[in-house]
Amino acid sequence: MDIVGKRYLYFGISLLVIIPGLIALVMWGLPLAIDFTGGSLLEVHFAGQAPPPGEIVALYQKFGIGDATVQSVSGNDAIIRSKNMDEATMNKLVKTMEERFHTKVEVVQFSNVGPSVGEEVARRAASAVAFSAIAILLYITWAFRGVPHAVRYGTAAIIAMLHDVAVTVGIEAILGHFLHWEADAMFLTALLTIIGFSVHDSIVVFDRIRENSRRYRRLAYETLVNHSIVQTLDRSINTQLTVMLTLLTLALFGGVTTRHFVIILLVGIFSGTYSSIFNAAPILIVWENREWRCWLRGKLKCPKENAAA
Repeated sequence: MDIVGKRYLYFGISLLVIIPGLIALVMWGLPLAIDFTGGSLLEVHFAGQAPPPGEIVALYQKFGIGDATVQSVSGNDAIIRSKNMDEATMNKLVKTMEERFHTKVEVVQFSNVGPSVGEEVARRAASAVAFSAIAILLYITWAFRGVPHAVRYGTAAIIAMLHDVAVTVGIEAILGHFLHWEADAMFLTALLTIIGFSVHDSIVVFDRIRENSRRYRRLAYETLVNHSIVQTLDRSINTQLTVMLTLLTLALFGGVTTRHFVIILLVGIFSGTYSSIFNAAPILIVWENREWRCWLRGKLKCPKENAAA
């Protein structure tokens, strides 16, 4: 399998996935939950079938709460997010629901998050992702210090990680627009988990490159990297396939409360498996050959005789 030789095909596939997500992000933005923006969350259980989301929103509007959104309705349960309201207003709202929909309504969860708390959470989220990237870069550079150009391995892992973050955030923007999902603290948890999986996969491939570079000293670098990818291909796919099958089962049968979290994890881990095989290691070849010099001349690859010049 000549994975490295077809690297620009795989880079192009990545762009085809990332660009629609970025367009959705620019057009519609990332729908943020009250964890980041502040507001109230009310989860209720109806004794009978839950009413349509539109009727719930209309009831909120009668209370002067015009920005309410029904995050999900499943069977007898509904989760509604809105601007801040006090507990007294919430109790009146629930009582009106019982009268309006002719069924008993039980409050499962009610919480308020102030705007200042939401802003602090958003800042900490951005800091967590940035700190993770810096720590990963430093650690991989140190771990591969015995290999020439060790910093390249850390940088390639970070680029692959950013690929997975871009895919995940873009998919979240698309799903948020069409399914009215919101990025909350669980989304951040999923994102950090995806970062961990992505870097782990890349390190597995890089470690095999390091081992083979000592074993096959006379082998051309491009051939060496491709051979290392093929050697780890079965392990990477089998390991991640086990995780993805488990997540798929949870998405199908785990209930509405965890479905958003699980599907985002599923998307991110699939992206991480792809990027570690088809993006991370091939980036090393691009760097080794300094192929960006030929991009300026309208060519994707430099001639082999000039690649290392």
